[in-house]
Amino acid sequence: MALVLHAGSTNKNAYKTLIAAEYTGVKVALAPNFEMGVSNKTPEFLKMNPIGKVPVLETPDGPIFESNAIARYVTHLKADNPLYGSSSIDYAHIEQWIDFGSLEIDANIVNWFRPRMGRAVYLPPAEEAAIAALKRALGAVNTHLASCTYLVGDSVTLADIIMTCNLFMGFTKLMTKSFTSEFPHVERYFWTMVNQPNFKKVLGEVKQTDSVPAVQSAKKPAQAKESAKPKAKEEPKKEAKKEPAKPKAEVEEEEAPKPKPKNPLDLLPPSKMILDDWKRLYSNTKTNFREVAIKGFWDMYDPEGYSLWFCDYKYNDENTVSFVTLNKVGGFLQRMDLARKYAFGKMLIIGANPPYKVKGLWLFRGPEIPEFVMNECYDMELYEWTKVDISDENQKERVSQMIEDQEPFEGEPLLDAKCFK
Repeated sequence: MALVLHAGSTNKNAYKTLIAAEYTGVKVALAPNFEMGVSNKTPEFLKMNPIGKVPVLETPDGPIFESNAIARYVTHLKADNPLYGSSSIDYAHIEQWIDFGSLEIDANIVNWFRPRMGRAVYLPPAEEAAIAALKRALGAVNTHLASCTYLVGDSVTLADIIMTCNLFMGFTKLMTKSFTSEFPHVERYFWTMVNQPNFKKVLGEVKQTDSVPAVQSAKKPAQAKESAKPKAKEEPKKEAKKEPAKPKAEVEEEEAPKPKPKNPLDLLPPSKMILDDWKRLYSNTKTNFREVAIKGFWDMYDPEGYSLWFCDYKYNDENTVSFVTLNKVGGFLQRMDLARKYAFGKMLIIGANPPYKVKGLWLFRGPEIPEFVMNECYDMELYEWTKVDISDENQKERVSQMIEDQEPFEGEPLLDAKCFK
């Protein structure tokens, strides 16, 4: 019996198996005339997968469902398949990236995509959380790929097949060029993979989306059921039994919506410093920066409403490759996105030769580094943090130099300077 894959021809989870089959030399045929929503509801299909999800692979030994399991099965049909690496540690790393691609990349792309397609209720905070989690995951992959072409070893493995198929929906449906440009190594990796001959046989020509799809309204389950029911013959309305009116205060107490929890920083006393005004001044000052922007910063600065912090990377000895160091800092700034409303930062990468030093200056709302930033951004613990004493003129001047990207900085040239605003 041939291997038959039950799924639509454009199902990105089916692509995993079809590409693995091309590399392995195994013949896998798509079930003819498969129609999602019809073919996967038949009694025959439900015997193979009781919850009706696709893909499902028919084998001589019985059916297999779950796309990663199917791709693994096909890969294992060839002894010593290079898709599984050449050592035990390769195998472990391949499995590691398969899990990461599914749990951190695919899950968050799906959580972003489904509500926009009307397949789930659209909630902006949930979408923001999915995008933030996706960016964090892409940042991790981007850092890993900064020094390698493939996820594991020196050739394509099953990890690359599954990761690329998980990225496929993101690149073709959601992630525009402006979104993915933050992750240049992920971009380079994706386009390298989809243009490999065995990928191209299955995927064809891949085009990146130009826009994020507009939100489509989703019917709530109850609404969907009601609309499907035939309308019953209307009966004369019975007069409802009147109940005594409740006191107005009691009604208001019942109907009052619960207030949305606020960030503790929003509850601080108002500050004379308006962070957006400073960010605009910084961005718009093109000449006489010291006289205009730096003077403006100190005129605006409110030591009661804000605090300044120096940070120094703890492991500068590891910064031996320039582009890896730059990517490391770029990833840190991406993960700081959760603090954008409450912070401004400058990160300097210092030195003409390795190892490069990474130093930063941060302005935070409040007297301390916000607790939610310390808890959520894991990079914070990689730096030593020192609160600026603005009564010390030397420290105050150092702040000005870091905002200005003064070069040389502390006697050394700047490799690069990055701003968080």
